[in-house]
Amino acid sequence: MSYLANAGVFLVDTLFSLYIMAVMLRFILALVRADFYNPISQFLVKITNPLLIPLRRVIPGLAGIDLAAIVLMLLLQFLSLVLVSLIAYRVLPGVAGLLVVAAGTLIDTAATLYLVLLFIQFILSWVQPHGPNPVLYLIHQVNEPLLRPVRRALPPMGGLDFSIMIVGIGLILVKMLVAAPILDLGASLLQAR
Repeated sequence: MSYLANAGVFLVDTLFSLYIMAVMLRFILALVRADFYNPISQFLVKITNPLLIPLRRVIPGLAGIDLAAIVLMLLLQFLSLVLVSLIAYRVLPGVAGLLVVAAGTLIDTAATLYLVLLFIQFILSWVQPHGPNPVLYLIHQVNEPLLRPVRRALPPMGGLDFSIMIVGIGLILVKMLVAAPILDLGASLLQAR
């Protein structure tokens, strides 16, 4: 691959990944009913509205789940894979394989995003545990639906909270046991073509 192709792949992958994560964060914030007046929430709404609002006219939500956001993430990931393949290899891979790889990549990205948010919450809880920090408040709102059931199930441990570690291990297992097999299936579909 040429230097120009490497740069193109890097730019496409980076820009698409950042936007997909913004849509994913907005989806998660809506799912957990986080504070949408938070400055970070408002930023995510502003940058994702141009693509989400037209899509919502065609794809309605279902039982409080923003299906338009899911479809948008899948389409963006699919388009990113197509562009990377065209830039790097100058071939258009099979659609079925790319859709499976896109789905596996989104699951992997969601698990990684949650791992990063858990790590940030852990670090910020030591640095500034009780401050009016809008970032920490929003991260707490996003992580709490995952942490609360684990805290309830764990016996008291003398004031220590191991829920972040247990949820983190669970997310790593999701990456290994859910996302990786889906990505492998997608890769085998692409090779079979």
